[in-house]
Amino acid sequence: MIAAIIQARMTSTRLPGKIMLKTCNKTFLHHMIDRVKHSKTLDKIVIATTINKTDDVIETFCRENDIFCYRGSEEDLLDRYKMAADAVSADLVVRLTSDTPLMDPTVIDKIVNIYQNNQYDLVSNNLPLPRTYPDGMNVEVFSHKILNEIHKEAKKHSDREHVTFFLTMHPEKYKIHRVDYEIDISKYRFNLDYSEDYDFLKSVFEGMYYSDPLFTLEDIIEWLNEHPEILKLNKDIKPYLGILQSFQEDVNLGFDNSSKEFLG
Repeated sequence: MIAAIIQARMTSTRLPGKIMLKTCNKTFLHHMIDRVKHSKTLDKIVIATTINKTDDVIETFCRENDIFCYRGSEEDLLDRYKMAADAVSADLVVRLTSDTPLMDPTVIDKIVNIYQNNQYDLVSNNLPLPRTYPDGMNVEVFSHKILNEIHKEAKKHSDREHVTFFLTMHPEKYKIHRVDYEIDISKYRFNLDYSEDYDFLKSVFEGMYYSDPLFTLEDIIEWLNEHPEILKLNKDIKPYLGILQSFQEDVNLGFDNSSKEFLG
């Protein structure tokens, strides 16, 4: 069974409650779920949120939309993923994040198919760096077995917070494959992290949703090329700030700084 496990919480430090912000009469989380449901490879969609009371609204959303919701650790995301995968007896885990409302289901299917037709431990379109897909179109696929293994072995804060970092940092042990786009389109930013991202994503949805709710990645790029002014809305946001903060927490806890190794 292939389960998309989507991490979601309301207590984002940069833009609190971001996934419940609205555009085109729906929350960004609702838009993402509607798009992910059109994947041809997924058997189940799981929302993995926290036991924090602020995330009750996410559980309510899941109940109203018939989506399985697992609630677990707020800080230990790796544990939350492992327990969510256990709860639905997933064989294969597709890791998605709730701050990627433009997710294209055909991208998910491409990554899953590559995983199924090869012998990799992790197939991703964003790791290891440098990626060629936009930030905000991130998909990672790995087995439940591998998830259980790294859950036991990962100790660093960055490994527990970012789920697949442990695999990426041990290429001598794990077979990792990054899927690249036909050309490098990593200059585009589709993540929802800051108010500038909200302005950008709201503009994209308002410009495209009503003519075709299932617009593709290629449709987005074409539309942005026709509306270059929209790209200016979030162009000044620096990438990887959350990742770098996580590496700094490793240092604070007495671990070696792995940021240079990870970022290349």
